Amino acid sequence: MTEAVNYKEIAGGVTAAKGFLASGVVAGLKKDHKLDLAAIYSEVPASVAGVYTTNLVQAAPLELTRQRVAGGTAQAVIINAGNANACTGERGLPDAKEMTRSLAVALDLPEEYVMVASTGVIGVPLPLDKVIKAVPQATSILSKEGHSLARQAIMTTDLIAKEYALAIPMGEQVITIGGMAKGSGMIHPNMATMLCFVTTDAVISSEVLQTALKGAVDQSFNMITVDGDTSTNDMVLTLANGQAGNPEIQIGSKEFDLFYQGLLEVCTTLAKKIARDGEGATRLIEVKVTGAPSLADARLAARSVAGSNLFKAAVFGKDANWGRILCAVGYSGAKFEPTRTDIFLGDVPVSKDGGAIPFDEDLAAQALEQDPVIVTVNLKSGDDSATAWGCDLTYDYVRINGSYRT
Repeated sequence: MTEAVNYKEIAGGVTAAKGFLASGVVAGLKKDHKLDLAAIYSEVPASVAGVYTTNLVQAAPLELTRQRVAGGTAQAVIINAGNANACTGERGLPDAKEMTRSLAVALDLPEEYVMVASTGVIGVPLPLDKVIKAVPQATSILSKEGHSLARQAIMTTDLIAKEYALAIPMGEQVITIGGMAKGSGMIHPNMATMLCFVTTDAVISSEVLQTALKGAVDQSFNMITVDGDTSTNDMVLTLANGQAGNPEIQIGSKEFDLFYQGLLEVCTTLAKKIARDGEGATRLIEVKVTGAPSLADARLAARSVAGSNLFKAAVFGKDANWGRILCAVGYSGAKFEPTRTDIFLGDVPVSKDGGAIPFDEDLAAQALEQDPVIVTVNLKSGDDSATAWGCDLTYDYVRINGSYRT
């Protein structure tokens, strides 16, 4: 952070901010009949911003939400898990619209104020009738406590539900930023198989919110990788309903900096939870690249190491194979001089100036047993740095993805 921010972690996730309610119900879309339909509702219209997958194959819900976010106002979001409504032909977009229409009718909202997201199996038509049938129940139980149901309802192969919220003093007011996310596999910049919904009671326009969100996503969700696959459904959606009553946040102000740092903290915390929950993972990997000639080079190098299957497998096996780290930096596209590069596992130096040095294998193995595993790569070629996150690659990743659809 550029300066110390006096924020405080609080409970409540996506409903921590004033004026937000949520719910989660069983619609019957998941094979195990667990919670699979979530709703988020703002008691007043809110500014909205979004960032989306760069995959050219994009799901119908994402297309519809992108169109509506451009209008600048949202008041509700409907999310289903168990079916991605992606690559479903001509019926995809009408089905996504019908999901939003059903929630709009139930909440007496303009349909264009309702956003939609889906996650799950690609290429299978959405069982729309099940969704529509479950919407009345989802709206009837909307509450502040509903964040705990909503965070579970958006999960697919996730092992843990992911949420985080914080409060930030801003002048005479306190603003709250909270969110929930899902993601475990098909995770790779830009972005990953992940959905994230962030709510705040700050007074901020959709244009300024978009600027803050784009910057926060670039430093968080776009710096995680699990398996190199970028999904068709990824999105980060942020709603700001102004209920905190603070003076409107403007770009370039101290208040913008405070808001941005809080948003970045929420996004980074959720992104790390996703990376740690990678399918079959046992440990989070944090790759810090320092001494880069540019921020772009630092990010390229850090993401390349975090995404290297060979290094990820070495972490799982607690094998201090530092050559795989240098190799990943080499093919990353980053500009650097290999013969000036130093590598550390935890606090253990394992390579200096691009070459081998004596090191204690036991201490290095201990560093690889930590959670997170900290890797530092000093390129000694400049002043920029970046951090990326990933996870180890285990036998269970293949087991999970070998039978995901069946």
